[in-house]
Order: sequence, then structure tokens, then C-alpha cells
Amino acid sequence: MFRQILYTQWKWSGLGVAAATLVAFALPILSVQSAGITEPTWLDARVLLPEMEAWSRVYPALALAIGLLAGTMAWTHDHRGKHVYALTLPLARWHYVLLRFGAGLAMLVVPIAALWLGGVLASSMAVIPPGLQTYPHALALRFAVAVVLAFSIFFAISAGTARTAGYILAIVGGLLVTQLLLGLSGSSTNVLGPIFDRMVTLPGPFEIFAGRWMLIDV
Repeated sequence: MFRQILYTQWKWSGLGVAAATLVAFALPILSVQSAGITEPTWLDARVLLPEMEAWSRVYPALALAIGLLAGTMAWTHDHRGKHVYALTLPLARWHYVLLRFGAGLAMLVVPIAALWLGGVLASSMAVIPPGLQTYPHALALRFAVAVVLAFSIFFAISAGTARTAGYILAIVGGLLVTQLLLGLSGSSTNVLGPIFDRMVTLPGPFEIFAGRWMLIDV
């Protein structure tokens, strides 16, 4: 049963996952193109580190995009078919959800492994200045946690009804409109700032998306 669900899920979102896999593999390699100078000095580190920091913003965005794609596509066709396929299976609802979730996680292994391989290859290619180190394994682990977290969130949201998704969007939209109206009225009150800080700083649930996603660092 798991094999069949994995097959259908791959058929629905396999093209997007394959494209994300190529991007994940190429991203670390592209980020070290300027780290090929023979016998670099410590002065080159002052140029290389800002470049690595610029590239570091792409990794969490890619992780979020992959999680969004895999999480939403896991339920798209079930919603279109009014869940008739799921209801005809001799499975409890919770068992079917676990199989769907497990199939999504299995697919995510591919882009995660691609980023790890790309990071290892990029690390072997790069000639880095003294005092700097490459961190392909730590970067891949952080990417894996971020992808799984993003997938879990969007999987849970997509598993609900359209009304549930509407409530979530209404809350987010209401906060944005409130902040906009406060800004237009000249008020310095920041509604979104504290919420955002709590969510992306430790122990916030999205802290993994912040910080330094550096393949090459001190």
C-alpha cells in the first residue's frame, strides 16, 4: 500500500521535486565559484564570506519552497476527487494520513541528498583562505530539518478543508491589514514585529530558517 501511495504522490509532484533536486545540487557548487584562487590569503576571506552570506539566503527559501510543493501536492488530488479514493481503501483515516506523510518524507530524501552531495563536491572543489572551514554536512542537516518542518506545516494545512485554509489565510491577512492601517495612521505600533521575532528566534518554531546558512565559514 505504501508503495502505491508513494507512486501516486511522485506522479503528482515528481516533476517539481526533480527540478528542486537539480537546484539543490547546483546551489552549493555555484556558491563557491569565486573560491578557486590558488593559495588564497586572509584578505580573500573578507571577500568570500560576504558572498557566502549572500548565497545563504537562498537555502532557507529553497527549503520552504520544497516543503510547500510537497505538502500541498500531497492532498491536491484527494481534494479534487472529494476523498473518494481514500474512503474506498480498507484503511483507517489516521493510517492513510501517515502513509501520505511517509510518502512525502520519502520523496524529500532526494533533494536533501542532492544538496548534501553538491555541498561535498563544492567543498572538495573550493580553495579556501586560511582560517575558514567548509561545513557541507552541517548545512545539509540544517536543510533537511527545514525541509521537513516546512513540509509538515503545509501538509497539515493542506490536509484540512478549504474552510480551514481560509481561516488561516484570514488571520494572516488580518494581521497584515492591521499593520498597514497602523502605518497609514502614523502609529509606530508594530504588530507583526514581535510575532515574527518570536517565531524565527529561539525557541521559536521557525528559528531554523534564520541564522547563518554558510557552506564556508570561520
